[in-house]
Amino acid sequence: MSTGVILAAGFGSRLAGTDSDTDLKPLTTVNGTPLIYRTIRSLKVAGCDKVVIVLGFGFEEIKQEILESYTGDVPIEFARNDQFELKNGVSVLAAKPRIEGNFILTMADHILSDEMMAIAGEHTPPANGATLLVDYKLDSIFDMDDATKVLSKRDKIQSIGKQIEKYNCIDTGVFVCTTGLLNEIEAVYDEQGDASLSDGVQALAQTGRMHTLDIGKAFWQDVDTPEMLEYAEKMLSKKEKTTVAEVEA
Repeated sequence: MSTGVILAAGFGSRLAGTDSDTDLKPLTTVNGTPLIYRTIRSLKVAGCDKVVIVLGFGFEEIKQEILESYTGDVPIEFARNDQFELKNGVSVLAAKPRIEGNFILTMADHILSDEMMAIAGEHTPPANGATLLVDYKLDSIFDMDDATKVLSKRDKIQSIGKQIEKYNCIDTGVFVCTTGLLNEIEAVYDEQGDASLSDGVQALAQTGRMHTLDIGKAFWQDVDTPEMLEYAEKMLSKKEKTTVAEVEA
């Protein structure tokens, strides 16, 4: 995968006030590190040699902060979505001119373990389709009501949504994609003037081109609310202590 894409254009209002230094979600820190930098690092682990960050709300402030403080070695490009009040598919399309070939798509507000991103980096998506990384560990989901549920059969998506009644795994927010996903989202946008990522996923699923990939025991956590942030920090601290103990042993 040569390109990683991070969607970071939304308001992020549910997380506002949790960080005394910023109300902007991508810059909100988790155990001292801004969410956006955690996501950039995760895409590097997956093998991406450049990252496209799609910004909208707070564009100038977030871009300037990254330009001034980013010290990583993965090249970063910025795409602007001025229609950030629309659905997130519009943000995906904003990145399209900067994408060549297959790419990994994720969100700025997800904590993603190295184990999970290694799985993503080694995966090849279906021809003209995409693959969603999913979590079958239903008992480990922190906020099931907020989670996007998935019904997968033979590693293909049958249905997806927060309100579906039949499901067997959870959407982790990481996609390994071909440009087929972009084309499906663009077709909906051209027809309706708006489009979501889910619209593209549904279109691919209808033709058998939307696959799933089990993350196994790997850890991830969505960070949408103060409660999720607190849980993510506790889990990361616990994992860091476990790693130190293993090294010392």
